[in-house]
Amino acid sequence: MSGPFDPPPGRGGPQVIPRPEGSRVGAPAPWLSLASELRRIGPDDLRAALAEREPGVLLTGVPARPRDAAVLAPFYVDDDGELTVVLTRRSPRLRSHTHQVSFPGGSRDEGEELVETALREAEEEVALDPTTVEIVGELDRLHTYTSGSMIVPFVGLLPGRPELVPSPAEVERIIHVAVSELTSDEVHREEIWPFPEAGERPVHFFELDGDTVWGATAAMLRQLLLTVYGLPETSPHPLTP
Repeated sequence: MSGPFDPPPGRGGPQVIPRPEGSRVGAPAPWLSLASELRRIGPDDLRAALAEREPGVLLTGVPARPRDAAVLAPFYVDDDGELTVVLTRRSPRLRSHTHQVSFPGGSRDEGEELVETALREAEEEVALDPTTVEIVGELDRLHTYTSGSMIVPFVGLLPGRPELVPSPAEVERIIHVAVSELTSDEVHREEIWPFPEAGERPVHFFELDGDTVWGATAAMLRQLLLTVYGLPETSPHPLTP
């Protein structure tokens, strides 16, 4: 018998979700109000939505640590004309967040611009050539709840499907996900978790075929979709465990 937090049959991955007692089901995905053909977006939609956007900072209730981080959300149009995003599943060799799905990224080196951090990390993790990336904007900067670090998400466009190679020390698997998949019915879900220092906050999930995207990465994807669709934020700022 399935429970209220179980993904639909055939979806979801092996990630361990540290769900606290008192969690409950949240609101449905805002884009479900759009017809499926209106959920389809392309590169120009990304450019237009992010061109004039001023990034903010998502509230977490904890101070950021001095060491910042940056991630790259790389998009391209696949052979079927679908706008597709590249994600990674973190290696079990890493010290934390093993098997979790994320964007390529990591901590900033001294003297480095954050956009340089995102591009360098993507090259190191999946061999993405930084000269092929068109940076089209930023999403809100997130403060993670457990580490207190600040993550700056950059959105990039690629000229086509990239030839990528995962770094075994950091990446277990490279995942290509079409936006039409992310916005399909029942893929996104929201849970409301209680946090000792900040009260109840939403935590977001995308249940894919064989993987679960959740936490900071899911919050970034959700915000990007809301931005491109021109939909208002209807829930409190998420916390990212």
